[in-house]
Amino acid sequence: MLRRLRPSLAPEAGDQRTPAWVRAADASFPRPVPNVLEFNAPVHENWNIVHTGMLMPECHQIYVCADNCLRGVVLTAAEMGASERLSSVVIEEADLLRDNLESVTIEGVSDVLRKLTYHPRAVMVFLVCLHHFVGTDVRYVYAELERRFPRVRFLRCWMDPIMQKTGITPEQRQRRAMAELLDPVPQDENLVGVLSDDLRLPDDSDLARLVRSSGRRLMQLHDCARLDDYLSLGASSLLVTRTAVAAWGLAKVARRLERPYLYLPPALDYEAIDASLGRLAQALGVPTPNTREQRRACDAALDALARRLAGVPVAIDALAVNHPLELARLLLEHGLDVRRVYLDVVSDEERGALAWLRSQAPDLELWSTVHPTLRQRPRTDGDGWLAVGPKAAWFVGTSHVVNVIETDGHWGYEAILHLVGLMERAWAASVDVRSLVPRKGLGLPCACQMPW
Repeated sequence: MLRRLRPSLAPEAGDQRTPAWVRAADASFPRPVPNVLEFNAPVHENWNIVHTGMLMPECHQIYVCADNCLRGVVLTAAEMGASERLSSVVIEEADLLRDNLESVTIEGVSDVLRKLTYHPRAVMVFLVCLHHFVGTDVRYVYAELERRFPRVRFLRCWMDPIMQKTGITPEQRQRRAMAELLDPVPQDENLVGVLSDDLRLPDDSDLARLVRSSGRRLMQLHDCARLDDYLSLGASSLLVTRTAVAAWGLAKVARRLERPYLYLPPALDYEAIDASLGRLAQALGVPTPNTREQRRACDAALDALARRLAGVPVAIDALAVNHPLELARLLLEHGLDVRRVYLDVVSDEERGALAWLRSQAPDLELWSTVHPTLRQRPRTDGDGWLAVGPKAAWFVGTSHVVNVIETDGHWGYEAILHLVGLMERAWAASVDVRSLVPRKGLGLPCACQMPW
């Protein structure tokens, strides 16, 4: 039964509505705030499947879906200045009545490829929810496309929101499809390949330095100007990703290529960072690095930040950093006044951080980012707050914001020092949050707009 939403966040007597936030002491795993009707905040600086797909050089994207679903992907490509690399096949109701989606998809994609003014070597074909509903023979669709266009590498992708919260997500399928392009070429013992990450790993990160110290060369998707460059990653003696949604697909591809692989999460916990460095060192056949000095440097930087931000309330969102609860714990341990974390799901990797917060910071507020009452909640907490992440800034109404996503691509102790520097600068200067809200795909590398 539908119920009119009221402005108040506080439930009235007899009202069983789920609140938009909970104390850390009362938070359940994996969802601190249970699922209800969802509100979609206007902050969209995170990457979507269009942004990720644009990283693949010499690749074209084709979306086969109804026109009401196409608006977002078309606008994303236009905002990037990359409309020439995205096409669509519009499914209409009449197509379902007089034909089948196999032929509609095959003929539509074929028509797009014949009309393109350039010849892509790879094509991401995105099927949608409707293909699931009518039981489309997907294997037949791709087999026929490959027969018609033998020189094109077709990537099997999906844009099906019905799978966002159950089963394998569209993001996981896309990243697997991108990795599936790699062929079993002769192995280069000196090459370590970093795949399936949105943002480029900085050269001065702990991960990159350890690879270089082993005498090996690190190559990333972002270093590839041509498809052949990307395909050369198949020679990697070790495959690495820092992205949780990429680990499932990369594991399967690594088994096919008979290569070892590592998922090294972008943790913000000293012990977790050291554990990942140990796994990487073992895979490289080098001693595990001593991180005593890095820890001291981080402790000193965090203590100095706490003195500078004494009494300043801090809000963190899961858009800004991959492990927001670990960041909250780290900042609290060093005396910063973290009061809110905006997230909807707690990952397995942050179980330990959640347990610590339950006992050591029981009054920390864990806020949903999609609860419907947030639509009407005043966002006027003011510039007395420092927000780590664009959604936190929008929700609390501050102009002091660390405007990053996905830990800004950084990893390890270097990521912590990087975030400390960003927080210092954010508190010293104000930004126009209203102008940031409409932007999509924060931190897009220029490779996304490279003309081939």
